[in-house]
Amino acid sequence: MTPYVLTVDAGTQDLRAADHLLLTLAAELALTEGTFGCTHLVRGERPRVALSFAVESEAVLAAAREWLTAKGYEATDGAPDEAGRAVLYPGSEALTGTLTIAELLSRSAIDRVTVLGTGGETASDTTVVTRDHVRPQWQNGELVLAVMPAAGGTLVPFEVPDPTPCCADH
Repeated sequence: MTPYVLTVDAGTQDLRAADHLLLTLAAELALTEGTFGCTHLVRGERPRVALSFAVESEAVLAAAREWLTAKGYEATDGAPDEAGRAVLYPGSEALTGTLTIAELLSRSAIDRVTVLGTGGETASDTTVVTRDHVRPQWQNGELVLAVMPAAGGTLVPFEVPDPTPCCADH
């Protein structure tokens, strides 16, 4: 099935605000569990973070476009690029606490886990401390979660839930 994709450009300038808006809009639109909601960095003279929603039917796409436009959002068909950062995806709500790589893959739409700084496969029983913030990215048609080594032989998602703003210490 080819998903139907809609992009929302709300002029959001940071990922945290974009995540919040994406989840809020998905809830208000009552999108089904099979929906993918992604953020996309838009470069150029007006850098910002756009949102995309991949839904199951043309009817859902049309209804979402109409609702978003009525609320004053700029909504267009298609995705801004093929490398979105997934915030909402099947199984995303089940990725909390500490899970093995095998559990993470079986509970969600994530296709693959890659450990930064290593070239080989990681054992499926390796634990991932999710920090309740799992943001995989689309890479060549696969949803891939980048993780990094952490204390005690565990792994953590590369993206932290509460990043320190640049220049916060001065």
